Order: sequence, then structure tokens, then C-alpha cells
Amino acid sequence: MGLKLKNPIIVGSSGLTNSVENIKEAAANGAAAVVLKSLFEEQILHGASHTILQNEASNFYPEAEDYIRNYTRTYDVDNYLKLIRDSKKAVDIPVIASINCISSHEWIDFAKKIEDAGADAIELNLFILPSDPLKTGEQNEAIYFEILEKIIQTVKIPVAAKISYYFSSLSKTALKLSWTGISGLVLFNRFFSPDIDIDNFEVKATNVFSSPAELSISLRWVAMLSTKVHCDIAASTGIHDGKAVIKQLLAGAKAVEIASVLYKKGFKEIQIMLDELQTYMTLHNFNNLNQFIGRMSVKEADNPAAYERVQFMKHFSGIE
Repeated sequence: MGLKLKNPIIVGSSGLTNSVENIKEAAANGAAAVVLKSLFEEQILHGASHTILQNEASNFYPEAEDYIRNYTRTYDVDNYLKLIRDSKKAVDIPVIASINCISSHEWIDFAKKIEDAGADAIELNLFILPSDPLKTGEQNEAIYFEILEKIIQTVKIPVAAKISYYFSSLSKTALKLSWTGISGLVLFNRFFSPDIDIDNFEVKATNVFSSPAELSISLRWVAMLSTKVHCDIAASTGIHDGKAVIKQLLAGAKAVEIASVLYKKGFKEIQIMLDELQTYMTLHNFNNLNQFIGRMSVKEADNPAAYERVQFMKHFSGIE
């Protein structure tokens, strides 16, 4: 994204990046940058004195009104800007703001306030759930481009789009997104996973943290897209050790974002992952990351067809 990082490990947007104390601890343990906990579009609109009924986005989330009223009592827009300013004073690594957005409303003016507060970049967490049977894929995807176009016109700091893999043509959409002028794509964002409490008849969360098994989803697409898009790629989800970092770099990622592993093992895990990366580089006589980033991308791999394989075969799976 044009940011100078001391290593490729970024602490991703999460509750871990919701305080200056945690951000200082992340930096002390080797993090190259932090992405602040996301500020939701609904909060921005609420903080700008817009009513819920005027906010078209509330139609996407029926529970938005209660969420906004409760959440903004302890974490509103002004506090977010203060977190940016205080974090910039406390650490010497890039501080990246994050906005979870679902529309191209006038909240976009808030991006300028983020820039003025000192954020080094903005990560836009973009996801339109394609659940409305009356909306086409093109209509849903148009919102992504409207948001990015307005943001890029508003700020001068780098902008990244954190997206999902829920596109009918992910490769084409990623390529078109990279043409908008963004500096990075983050693959992929992680969603609320619903479950049902069969005794209390309630919908509850499940699989809150990622698992190492989820690495393959982003790994495949990083390898396939890293040499095709016109911006940097950061990998996210399923990265729980140094080997996973190495794999994503080999696939073509310029950086990785981690969170779940830090919830489970603490910030000290960052240095453990960096040590594993350094050991690997020494073993293979690599003096810098550029010597092996993308070495196993689709363009460079000896067997690029393996990334295209979608059905199990004994030859590939090793299972009879």
C-alpha cells in the first residue's frame, strides 16, 4: 500500500486493537502495523446526528437501531478519532483505520476526519450479503465501486478494500476493484457465523475464531490473483503460525493480517512467527522477502493447475 513495514505481520481489525494499551503491546512484540477495530457505518451516521429511519442501511440490519444505541454509548465516532491520535503518539508503526461499510452514503466525509486524525491508511471492510432475491449481482457489486470511488476522491492516504469471496466472478471483480485506485486488497474478511440454540430457540454466534484449516481458502486466491491485480494483496484468516505466513508470502501476499491466534496465544506469538520466518529465510539463503514473495503464485509455480483443482482426486489429496 506504499507503507514501509519492518516485517509482513499486521495485527488485523479486532477487539485487540480497540485500545492504545493493546496497540503498544502489539508493537512491542514485533507487529509491523495495526488495523484498528472497525467503526461501523451505522455508528458514523448516528454520530453525525442522522436518524435511524433516515438511514437506508438499517434496512440491511433490522437490529441496527438497538446495536447503535447501545454500542455508541461506550465507543462513538469521537472516541475513534481520539484512538487514532493517541495511537499515533504511542507507537512508531503504521496505524490503519477500519470502516465496516455497506452503502455509499454521506458518511464518506468522515474518511477525511480519519485522515486528519493521523491515520496512515484506511481499510474498508466491504460486504453486501447477496440475500435479496430482487437484486442482481451487478447491483450488489456496484455498491463496492461507488464506495471506493468516493473514498479515493476524499482522501490522499492509501485505501485498501477487505472483501469476501462471495462473487460470481471473483477474479474479474478483484481486477476491476484494483483499477479503482486502491492500494491494496485484503483477502478475505471474516463474518458472523450463525448457529441455533435448539433449547432456547435463539440465534447465536459460532466459530468466532478462525482455524488453521481455513488458510487454504485465502491461499488459493492469493496465489491466483497476486500477479493479476494492480495493487498489493494482504492475506487474512487461518494464519496461526510462521509457516502459514511463509505460505502466504510464497503465494504472493505482501503482508498478512492476524487476530485469532493472538486471542488464543497472546501478542508474544508475533515474535514467535517472525522467528520462524527468519529461520526459514536463513535456511533457504534469502536475504529479503522480495526474493521469495510470489515464488509459488499461479504464474510462477511448477504446477499451477493445482490451484484450479476443485474436486478431490487421490493424486492431489493423498487419501484413498
